[in-house]
Amino acid sequence: MALVTTAEVCDANPQLIVSGELRALQPIFQIYGRRQVFSGPIVTLKVFEDNVLIREFLEEKGNGRVLVVDGGGSLRCAILGGNPVVQAQNNGWAGIVINGCIRDVDEINGCDIGVRALASHPMKANKKGIGEKHVPITVGGTRISDGEWLYADTDGILISRTELSV
Repeated sequence: MALVTTAEVCDANPQLIVSGELRALQPIFQIYGRRQVFSGPIVTLKVFEDNVLIREFLEEKGNGRVLVVDGGGSLRCAILGGNPVVQAQNNGWAGIVINGCIRDVDEINGCDIGVRALASHPMKANKKGIGEKHVPITVGGTRISDGEWLYADTDGILISRTELSV
């Protein structure tokens, strides 16, 4: 999706928007990481103020996927830091979207990966390993399922039921 913007995708696919197959997340996310434009199939994760499962996912091969984490919108601690983002970059993840906070912003901004999060926070998360993998989540006012596709650029984030031929 290097040359086609999210705005152009929306303009070209009004029928997919009406049917709900193409949805835009609410504009609540800050842009981090060097890759401002990214896309890929979604892996979903639901956690709350706990980063163990996030780290486990990012230690796996990403194969161009995007990890979308419903962190409950918590602004009380960071559930993603620099080390896992470096691992994600090295393991071939296209991007990470966090409905929550991150930390180590300077380190993350040096990584060739796309990261979106609500804000940054200096406090670290719990390490209990509690959460749900591959479940439907609601982030940015939108229901997101494992296996759907995410398209992100500086205008925003789109979720599509299927891969778009753009």
